[in-house]
Amino acid sequence: MRVHHLFTDRHGGASPRPYRSLNLAYHTGDQPAIVTYNRQRLCKRHKIPPTVWMDQVHGDRIVTVDTPSPDTIPACDGIVTDRPGLALAVMVADCIPILIADERRGVIAAVHAGRNGTMLGIAAKAITTMGERFGSDPDGMRAWLGPSIHACCYEVSPLLARLATERFGPAYVNGRYLDLPAINRDTLQRLGVPSDRIHISPICTGCDKNYFSYRKEGVTGRFAGIIWIQP
Repeated sequence: MRVHHLFTDRHGGASPRPYRSLNLAYHTGDQPAIVTYNRQRLCKRHKIPPTVWMDQVHGDRIVTVDTPSPDTIPACDGIVTDRPGLALAVMVADCIPILIADERRGVIAAVHAGRNGTMLGIAAKAITTMGERFGSDPDGMRAWLGPSIHACCYEVSPLLARLATERFGPAYVNGRYLDLPAINRDTLQRLGVPSDRIHISPICTGCDKNYFSYRKEGVTGRFAGIIWIQP
């Protein structure tokens, strides 16, 4: 069994400004036909199998899927499957796209961990779902945290900085700057995912112009993290 994953950037699509160019989300205001073309082009280029997309709502609902669907999975921010040949996608533009694989059991997950999802513990809930549904053990998992906004650029309100400090501890807050990747990394470690099997992208979407950033641009596109098990 072989697990494949990738994180896209903003290049290689057909969307006009301000979505230029590989926007993969319908909800941004981009032309739906162009988004469809971008998704099809991406999947063909990387030989990605039929893909499940989410209607992400910054919550903590995790859904188990076993078949491709022409529609997005409504109102969820995490999807899990054990089906080879079925890809799972998470869209972001500053939030953390977390991809998780249990290669022993053949289980994968795609998780949308933004500010709200992180505060709600969505990464932990994805790990729990994988265990309860498919018998996955965290010590056999690997996780990839894709490009996202890092502490250098993620300034939050005084209230949120205080709440994050109370919820997670002062190590993740520097003044009003919040380190979401570190919170999610340490959450996965505490659950039992080996530290050397947790991979954090060094790319900050607030700094790097090759990625969409909602905080930096306002109206913009979405890139994606995608994971699948080779049939």
